Parts: sequence; structure tokens; C-alpha cells
Amino acid sequence: MSVVQQQMAAPLFFSDSAVAKVRELIEEEENPNLKLRVFVTGGGCSGFQYGFSFDDSQDEEDTVVERDGASLLVDPMSYQYLVGATIEYQEGLQGSQFVVQNPNASSTCGCGSSFSI
Repeated sequence: MSVVQQQMAAPLFFSDSAVAKVRELIEEEENPNLKLRVFVTGGGCSGFQYGFSFDDSQDEEDTVVERDGASLLVDPMSYQYLVGATIEYQEGLQGSQFVVQNPNASSTCGCGSSFSI
């Protein structure tokens, strides 16, 4: 009898800063069902771009990352581009925003929301 090992894809990582911001926004909106959705679309300076939205419904096919009372949703098409990525929330001189630290991106552009594989 041989043992077959299946290699699982690396999960998405939901940083402390992103979790804290999602929880803060849930409290502000007074809607405990809100979840942060991250997605990838074609376009942008480098070929693909990241998008973020808040969603209070979840599709059956979505991957869900839950951490400390906050949820992150990713659709199946976007997940393949985001495996192993970290979702962060950054505040700086250019404003506050959710960002993706993606080890799969072969290049990114200056705006930080566009990448290529």
C-alpha cells in the first residue's frame, strides 16, 4: 500500500492591520455580515489589477479566510493568482488602502494595484 501525498496550495494570509480595519468598518457600518472581498481583474498598467469591495453575501465557490472576527472572500478565478499572498492595510502619505503582497507577481507597477504573472 502506497501513501499518496497531495500538495495543498498555500493559503492567503490576512494581516493584523487588515483584520483590524475590517473589524473597524464592520462596527462603523453596524453590519456583522460584512466581509472583505479581494479579486483580480484584467487591466491596469501591468496586465492584472487587484480590487477590493465589501460584501455581505458569500458565494458557495468562494474561498473564505476567517481571522479574529473578520472574513476575507476570494472567488475561484482570483484565488489562483493570490495563492500565498498577504492582504495588508497600509496608511501612509498617499492615503490609506488595502494592498496585496503577492509572491506570484513577476512585476508590479508604481501604483501598487497592478501586476503581471
